[in-house]
Amino acid sequence: MKKNNFFNSLVFKLILGIIIGIFVGRISNEGAIVAIDSVKRIIGDLIGYIVPLIILGFITPAIVSLKESAGKILSVTLVICYLSTVGAATMSFLAGKAIIPKLNIASNVGGGNAIPESIFKLSIDPIMPVMTALVTSILFGIAVIVTNSETWEKMLIELNKIVLSIVNNVVIKILPVYIATTFAVLSYEGVIISELPVFLKIILIVIVGHFIWMTVMYSLAGLISKTNPKEVFKHYLPAYLTAVGTMSSAATLPVAIECARKSSTLDPKIRDFGIPLCSNTHLCGSVLTEVFFVMTVSQILTGQLPETANMIVFILLLGIFAIAAPGVPGGTVVASLGLITSVLGFNDTGTALMLSIFALQDSFGTACNVTTDGAVALMVTGIFDKVPGRNKESIANK
Repeated sequence: MKKNNFFNSLVFKLILGIIIGIFVGRISNEGAIVAIDSVKRIIGDLIGYIVPLIILGFITPAIVSLKESAGKILSVTLVICYLSTVGAATMSFLAGKAIIPKLNIASNVGGGNAIPESIFKLSIDPIMPVMTALVTSILFGIAVIVTNSETWEKMLIELNKIVLSIVNNVVIKILPVYIATTFAVLSYEGVIISELPVFLKIILIVIVGHFIWMTVMYSLAGLISKTNPKEVFKHYLPAYLTAVGTMSSAATLPVAIECARKSSTLDPKIRDFGIPLCSNTHLCGSVLTEVFFVMTVSQILTGQLPETANMIVFILLLGIFAIAAPGVPGGTVVASLGLITSVLGFNDTGTALMLSIFALQDSFGTACNVTTDGAVALMVTGIFDKVPGRNKESIANK
């Protein structure tokens, strides 16, 4: 039996990928960076192709296994996700009103090197969009329960095993390379070096906000489940680092599932159902960031913060619009551009500045999203009294 050690762990490989990526990006010429960017895009497309399979292979079997509790658990999970997202945004809004007017923030964004166009292009389209996979998995799961189809139930269990094998043998293996190439491209473009000093203050404030919200969520999860939340979040470091590297909740999903599976306090069925669902519906970190940044950009361009009434409408709608964002780096801002322009009245300069600032910390917002999913799963486990070991049903299901 192979002995586990830190240097053989996913955490070490991810950290090593980040370091190597930054170094390679700084010394690369145009030809090298084109090749690296091509590899990054191919691996990203491959992961993007697998993500809908993960959703179908985990959420649908999990819904079927929950049977009569599926509707209630789905509803409760979605409500918690929305409340968490709106709560994080509200905290960010209150912090922004207190902090932003007192900051002296530079308004110019440094330029960077452009990645040359690659001659070689290979596009791997997913079998369906992420949201289509999510809706399909929920409808199929409910339909199998209603029709009581034993054949489909067995097929879905086999599908879960197949997809899990793909995750372990393909996605986990290529993730360090994907992260290394991502950071190499960012390093070459100069994003890490040239733009970070401009917005360092607000980025640090936002990251602190992420950890505050993660603390709030895990504390609430511990109270609701009557367990020590450390038994969940202590396993999430690989997922956090993967999210930092990929900037995508969807791309991080395989690692997040693997981390959640190590927890002894999460019900297996709720875990396999909730984690994939939350990766597409729980954007607390990204929304927290966007709210603080739109207030910052408004201060930069107009010299004042947005009207409170407009911000309340923006926050309530942003929790819904952000659902379309997973899987796309910077997707929360992209999905909500209509809100930014219509509700807050941003012009082209404002939206461009917003996209630029958001890109600098997108990875940390995504990491907050992914890590806090474990807290949501623990809350649902506690609400439905499914903590393993507390009753015979949970023991039988484990």
